[in-house]
Amino acid sequence: MFKFKTLLFQIFRLVADSLHFLLQKTNRPSFKENPYRLPRQAYTLNDIDIVWLQTCGIKGIILDLDNTIVSEDDRYLSPGAEDWISQAKLAGLLFFILSNGKRRYRVKFWSHRLDIPALSPAKKPFPSAFRHAMGHIGLPAKHVVVIGDSLHTDALGAWLCRCRYIQVASLPHPPRWWEKLAGKWVQTPYPEEAELWEFDAAVGYEKFF
Repeated sequence: MFKFKTLLFQIFRLVADSLHFLLQKTNRPSFKENPYRLPRQAYTLNDIDIVWLQTCGIKGIILDLDNTIVSEDDRYLSPGAEDWISQAKLAGLLFFILSNGKRRYRVKFWSHRLDIPALSPAKKPFPSAFRHAMGHIGLPAKHVVVIGDSLHTDALGAWLCRCRYIQVASLPHPPRWWEKLAGKWVQTPYPEEAELWEFDAAVGYEKFF
């Protein structure tokens, strides 16, 4: 059993390292009409400059939900995320949420609260969900950025669909089994000194069961 776990860990590490290298090498503008470069990483949504997104030709945003906007265990909110989304909407940016979460009532709650259409479970990184999102907001890949916390789902899906992406730090949450093996290669830990907003999951969810 120990040898199997060791082998599995080595496989995860190899895949994660290869994925990280591939995405870091290819996450750059490839369109002649858009020579500007987006940041590859930001700690939170609120750290992303909306004006710079527009300068880079971005008109639509595909957002992750779990550990990007709200922690998977519903304990924390990303500081300033809702205000940032509101400001981005006022600036004319279009949104769509793709979540791999299987608790649909939860995704419905956030879709309603943020007034953003959503799809769940999205089965990221498979391209079909990303194409659905782009079709819904009516934008081609060159004008869309994917923002999420995981390289192996959000960033890889973006790469497969030729969208750009920005990786945010993963909000604190109980680690899943694969995160214990390879989390640090596909996610950026949330800074210990950074601000966190608490969230009461008991408020509102019952309406969406």
